[in-house]
Amino acid sequence: MQVDFEDGGTSGRYTIRTKDGEAVSTFSKAGEKIIIIDHTEVDDALRGLGYGEVLIEHIVTDMRAQGKKIVPLCPFAASQFRKHPEWADVLN
Repeated sequence: MQVDFEDGGTSGRYTIRTKDGEAVSTFSKAGEKIIIIDHTEVDDALRGLGYGEVLIEHIVTDMRAQGKKIVPLCPFAASQFRKHPEWADVLN
């Protein structure tokens, strides 16, 4: 499954595109070492198939590799962090 990354300077997004729709998670940068996941949206045709979790997991992996911390403001992202205590090391 391909996850695309776009960096807009002060914000960014991770996207999965399929023939049936897309899943997107957006974030804002809060300085050099913190990002805030502010929104995750999955098209109806893709809901319940794990696309949102894949996005959040991808963000966690990238931020861990970059030594950055995450604030999961988005309710979906926050729920994923509660389900995955192994991601606690990247929480701010």
